[in-house]
Amino acid sequence: MNYQYLLLLADNPLILGHRLSELCGHGPTLETDIALTNIALDLFGQVRNYCQYAAELHGEGKTEDQVAFLRYEHEYRNVLLTEQPNHDFAWVIGRQYLFDAYHLPLLTQLSDSKDSRLAGIAMKSIKEVRYHHRFSSEWVKRLGGGTEESHQRMQAAMDQLWSYTGELFLETEDEKAMKEAGVGADYGKMRPHFDADVQQVFHEAGLVIPEGPWHRTIGKNGVHSENLGYILADLQYMQRTYPNMEW
Repeated sequence: MNYQYLLLLADNPLILGHRLSELCGHGPTLETDIALTNIALDLFGQVRNYCQYAAELHGEGKTEDQVAFLRYEHEYRNVLLTEQPNHDFAWVIGRQYLFDAYHLPLLTQLSDSKDSRLAGIAMKSIKEVRYHHRFSSEWVKRLGGGTEESHQRMQAAMDQLWSYTGELFLETEDEKAMKEAGVGADYGKMRPHFDADVQQVFHEAGLVIPEGPWHRTIGKNGVHSENLGYILADLQYMQRTYPNMEW
């Protein structure tokens, strides 16, 4: 197993989970507010499993909290999609759905990983992500097929967010190595599942799948938008203000 590969798996749910946590108490309805908070908690649970494994691989007494919270911005490997702000509810749902449509086939493949511990994490997580996908896809359909305004907002959100999806399937050297070792996922096999999912949901929602161009695919290589700096200022505050603190 490769330490950097675990960061690639952990950082997407870490950053997206934090974005969702910002909505606690601000959901359009109480039920939706609780659902989004629960999805954030699910994602953080997955992050903890990855970071525990990564800390063990790193050695030198490193802890899961240090892996998650005490890295510099350029050391985070999340895709740019996950750090996009919560502009409105359509953006939140669009961002979540596009990630879920990628995340579900990713975990499906990782469930068959030759690394038994990684496979175990994936098999546990996939039960949660099936619910995430159902929740977000149903909301895409509801907003896309709702009022004129909800449709316009959902289409506008997808028009902007779609340009970040190309990076989801960009294979880094670490991902290529783990794929060839039978440990990591094969994006070539994942992409058809993502495309079919998106085509079906967009069709049922009455939405048009946007066309390029793609944003630069740089998040996996540690180059991020200004959004991540603000996220880390919140996310790392306790660990940097009170060094070595433990719950």
